[in-house]
Amino acid sequence: MQDAVAIWKETLPTVLHGVTGRGVWAALNAAVPIALEEGLLVLGVPQGENELGGHLRMPQTQRLIEVTASKAAGGAIRVRVIDGTTAEDFERSKRREAERRRMQEAEMTKLRAEMESRTNWEGVYEQLSRRYAAITNKSLPQNRARFYEDAIELIAEARKSQEKYDDMGERNFARCLERLAQYADVPAAIVAVEVLKKAGEL
Repeated sequence: MQDAVAIWKETLPTVLHGVTGRGVWAALNAAVPIALEEGLLVLGVPQGENELGGHLRMPQTQRLIEVTASKAAGGAIRVRVIDGTTAEDFERSKRREAERRRMQEAEMTKLRAEMESRTNWEGVYEQLSRRYAAITNKSLPQNRARFYEDAIELIAEARKSQEKYDDMGERNFARCLERLAQYADVPAAIVAVEVLKKAGEL
């Protein structure tokens, strides 16, 4: 496969012929072929010329460049436009992209953990509601006491299986404690003491 400069030299006249508008022409003429890596043609525009880069990133223009460059190269070519016109600018761009991906992955991992935590505690919360609804003669303290003991066990088991004690998990845990406190007419702090003892944390 040819190098970036050769492909761009062959591509540019056809693309110029296929677009309209002074801004797009100026952007194409200002573009500098920097690299060709694994089917990716990297074009740079002068630093600070965001408008030029914007013209080249327009879907219609980018698609025309990719189709024309693919014909010139004899294989599929994708195009990436960066700010800057040197190899060093491209390296900086790659580092920024890698950091952005790393941060996105970290955020996704955090969101997944929060969703798992929420789902786990929501299941416990719903079970508490169902078990309470199933009590016969709720007015009898002995029936509420049996429910209370079962519920303490349920929440403690969920607590022991909790892998992370992040803010979201703690809030959902507290929500379950408060629900049981409401059902059993027991202060939430007392419920928390019972659960944490059962879970081996006190």
